[in-house]
Amino acid sequence: MDGSEIAEVVLAYVKELAGRLGLDLLLLHVCRPEEYEMHPMHRMYIEHAAHLIRQHFASVHNNADRSATDKQNDVRGILTIGHPAEEILRCIDDNDVDFIIMATHGHSARKRWSIGSVTDKVLRTSKVPVWLVRAGIPYELVHDRYPRITVLVPLDGSELAEAVFPHVEALAVQRGLERVDLVLLRVCEPTIIPSGYRADLSEDWASYTEQRLNQDRQEAEKYLDTLAKNYQDAGIRVKTVVKTGQPAAEIISFADAHPLNLVVMATHGWSGHVWRPWGSVTEMVLEGISSPLLLVRPSQIGSDYQEIKKGDVKKGELSRSG
Repeated sequence: MDGSEIAEVVLAYVKELAGRLGLDLLLLHVCRPEEYEMHPMHRMYIEHAAHLIRQHFASVHNNADRSATDKQNDVRGILTIGHPAEEILRCIDDNDVDFIIMATHGHSARKRWSIGSVTDKVLRTSKVPVWLVRAGIPYELVHDRYPRITVLVPLDGSELAEAVFPHVEALAVQRGLERVDLVLLRVCEPTIIPSGYRADLSEDWASYTEQRLNQDRQEAEKYLDTLAKNYQDAGIRVKTVVKTGQPAAEIISFADAHPLNLVVMATHGWSGHVWRPWGSVTEMVLEGISSPLLLVRPSQIGSDYQEIKKGDVKKGELSRSG
């Protein structure tokens, strides 16, 4: 939290989200070295913010269904002195943080999301998932009173993309399996006619590409159905969707057309370009999507997730990792 209007808007979203999911919150405010003389005011700011959220959580807890959360949320405010990105990363290591929630600057003339230098550095180096919330997030998502949440997981068939599942599982367990709608999306890219291809062979090529696309779609449906069955057996309601087109464009289009509480993507599951640390498709989605976005760096495939792939998870036995 930096005291800006953007951070305050997103704080309303975080309050509602953490209250419904029973999450503990660590509010971090960084005082730059040149602002040290204002240190007491910075401390008052973060402590007051933590106090207001504790009051909100107490109200939510008293009025909520006790089956959704059995404990009060723990809220702490921390003030550090230094440079924001470095202090955020240090706070993660020092406090065993599971994930970060950060604000972006919302709409700009060219992009829906405008990633500032602090957010960019955290995205590039964080060892834990980063949950991004646009400053202009729709009112209905901030003040969502519906008991269910809808989570979109785009997949490309790779284990890197699938590395998000332990974190999806943890959110589902935290929320309650019966209150989560999971949407698994796979986009099949049509084969492009090579440059210089002979015109008299175009009919054969069209037939080939259509056949290849149908085969890809069938394989994608089978792939998603296999994943979906394991989660359905565990008690989660799952929908599978196969689209044809450019992956980022189709993901953004689907998110725009359907109310989503969260989109979860891997930061390396879609590209081998080293200079794009979150992958080309993820980068384009980041620039074009309005929904909250959880980015996961797939350092390794968790053992709990491997059990789910085997189909060994029974109802109520999803892990709480992440």
